[in-house]
Amino acid sequence: MKKIATALLSCALSAATLAGCAANAAQVPQESQEPHTAALTATAAASVKSPKYVFLFIGDGMSYPQIQSTSDYLGALKDADYWQAQPSLDDNQGAILDGPEYLNFMNFEAAGSAVTYDSNSFAPDSASTATSISTGHKTYSGSINVDETGTIEYETIAEQLKAQKGWEIGVITSVNLNHATPAAFYAHQASRSSYYEIGLELVESGFDYFAGGGLLKPTGSSGDQTDLYELAQEAGYTVAKTHAEADAIGTNTEKAIIIDEDLADSDAMAYELDRTDDMWALADYVAKGIEVLDNDTGFFMMCEGGKIDWACHANDAASSIHDTQALADAVQVAIDFAKEHADETLILVTGDHETGGLTIGFAGTDYDTYLDLLENQKISFAKYDSDYVASYKANKTPFETVLADIEKLFGLKAQGEEGDKLVLTAYEMEQLRAAYEKSINGTASSQYDQAEYVLYGTYEPLSVTITHIINNKSGISFTSYSHTGLPVAVLAEGAGSEMFNGYYDNTDIYNKLADLLNIA
Repeated sequence: MKKIATALLSCALSAATLAGCAANAAQVPQESQEPHTAALTATAAASVKSPKYVFLFIGDGMSYPQIQSTSDYLGALKDADYWQAQPSLDDNQGAILDGPEYLNFMNFEAAGSAVTYDSNSFAPDSASTATSISTGHKTYSGSINVDETGTIEYETIAEQLKAQKGWEIGVITSVNLNHATPAAFYAHQASRSSYYEIGLELVESGFDYFAGGGLLKPTGSSGDQTDLYELAQEAGYTVAKTHAEADAIGTNTEKAIIIDEDLADSDAMAYELDRTDDMWALADYVAKGIEVLDNDTGFFMMCEGGKIDWACHANDAASSIHDTQALADAVQVAIDFAKEHADETLILVTGDHETGGLTIGFAGTDYDTYLDLLENQKISFAKYDSDYVASYKANKTPFETVLADIEKLFGLKAQGEEGDKLVLTAYEMEQLRAAYEKSINGTASSQYDQAEYVLYGTYEPLSVTITHIINNKSGISFTSYSHTGLPVAVLAEGAGSEMFNGYYDNTDIYNKLADLLNIA
């Protein structure tokens, strides 16, 4: 009964503008669903040139707050550089804010918004939302390209382009290649946690290029199944796990899987904040993908900035901002390609959902923001956990020593000059000391503790408290450690981009693409 009520409420709220609303109720046969906007886009598509090269960039967990905070951060750095060059002026004396520094895709010619609810939640997950984007169907959170019963499989836009048009297909992600969002373009599973089965579908897909983080559970949950990488090689894939092996892959490589050489937390790529110059960036994998996929027939490339989501789950604003910048760098590679293929290339940038309830504004700073303070964070929460907190626990490191590391890595300090916004207040120092005690000497609660969850979520108390403090000092805050129900941006440039203006359901991203590309 609850599911039906949720479905009816969703349809009532969005019937005037959203397509495919009936998919929210599992009782409605799939064949009876006729999205209202699909016919409209088909009519519009008839007069629009169909692209031959399609790039779809998905910032996992990226909605308007993640895009705007990155833009504002870059603008704040620009303003800070100006004031540092004017030492004779008092802080903000006669200051005029220059404003944000627009990311490349913020200047795209078409701008739309997509609603993200799924079959059982207004705050959906990556599996269901990526399913909507890749197939045009709603499903339950946690399901990949199957209906609510888990018995009907949906064909993806990538599979259709491969089968119907002979296009080459690439899938790139900064997280694991069998994680939910990349899997939504080649797999069909009732549970996103069926990593081995998803990996088998990756191998069987016949897609031409995969790149990014390592496969989760490559030998199955019990560790005794045939290694997925071995199966990939048997299926004709060149599997590269080093920079040298990746460099050797090129236009003559028939099918390739590149695993980042410098895997970090959970065998994903490192956060952009932690990446060094000798490590490959997301943009490098897009450039290599173009080299492998480029042909006269056409190609489709999906590239996910997956660690935007992971950073926002942990309420790490600085890491989110840097990974959003990394996605923009990857988009620039596509923009440069499009310059050489005018009127043949479509570039789409969107998100699957928003994560963390990120907002620009914090009660403690009123209307003020000091986003340039985030530049003082030199390390992600995950690397701080692995490289520092683990050692603190093992050695029972004194609080004073930990404070020195915090100042070096995050800029937060116990004392400093008057007006220094990075100096910890008595309240913040109390929060930090309590989190230190919890991380170093505390034990996990045997039962759910609401107060503790609000403070730390499921993260290391010391690490998440540090990021909360520097976020708040900069004028940024989060409301959740989970996903939220915000709409996401859909920004488009190139052939057919005008189709993506407006406010619509996320299933219509697929519908518009299918109409534009003449997919049946």
